[in-house]
Amino acid sequence: GFRLFMKAIIPAAGLGTRFLPGTKCTPKEMLPVLDKPVIQYVVEEALDPEEVDGVIIVPSPGKPELLSYFQPDRSLENLLRERGKAEYAVANAGNMPVDFRYQYEPKGLGHAIRSAADAVAGENFLVLLGDYVVPNRDICNKMLSVSAEHGGASVIAVAACAPDEVSRYGVIASDRVGSLEGCEDVADAEPGAVWRIGGLVEKPAPEAAPSNLYIVGRYLLSPLVMDLLADQQAGKGGEIQLTDAMARSLDREAMYAVVTPARLLVGWRQMPLWRQPTLALPMLSGTLSTSAEA
Repeated sequence: GFRLFMKAIIPAAGLGTRFLPGTKCTPKEMLPVLDKPVIQYVVEEALDPEEVDGVIIVPSPGKPELLSYFQPDRSLENLLRERGKAEYAVANAGNMPVDFRYQYEPKGLGHAIRSAADAVAGENFLVLLGDYVVPNRDICNKMLSVSAEHGGASVIAVAACAPDEVSRYGVIASDRVGSLEGCEDVADAEPGAVWRIGGLVEKPAPEAAPSNLYIVGRYLLSPLVMDLLADQQAGKGGEIQLTDAMARSLDREAMYAVVTPARLLVGWRQMPLWRQPTLALPMLSGTLSTSAEA
């Protein structure tokens, strides 16, 4: 059933090897972008849709910084008030509806999501990867609207990449079935196009790829996918892959994809720190813009 409220899961258990040595002392999700750590942008994006009433972050036990960042610190708040800095005391992060489930073994993205199964309790749920900042916060709302149109089906966000880059991503095989409202005239791989997924291929060779639409780290998934993760066998890299459970679900229920703008993704996993674009933050509009025209 499609219920008004749902949870968003943010997996944050990765080791951050691409960012060593910085991640020896700071989890990659806590690396700052301007005045906030990456993870806070992702939490704010997750809480943006009115259907979402809480976020579950799934770190490994070795990341106490995430827990302390999102917990209220009453003594610090009281000290700031005493010193006349009350505006700093109402620290947003400590008052957000954020809860934690731990992934005790590094068994992959699918296993991390399954670690939060009790929190979603048989309902649809969102997944936002904790090291991806998406400049415009409307991807989750778009996925929710496509899902509502198709009876509460699973919906994932995809973006077009260059055909020779498909081997870096999970890629969809599918048929165009429609468009978001106002995007009726867009081409198949342009933002606003809606596809029904026929298959999912992890890191295909360019000549074997069914499309150049790759999964971008934003998912709206049905309870069936969570159930299938319970007995999902290890796949690529010896890890329990979310993509494998999603592929198994296709035999039993429909899944859709909505195309989003690719160049707006700032993927922490894709570029070394020194090559990251400088980020400009329009404070009032709630969006993140990037100066890198990719």
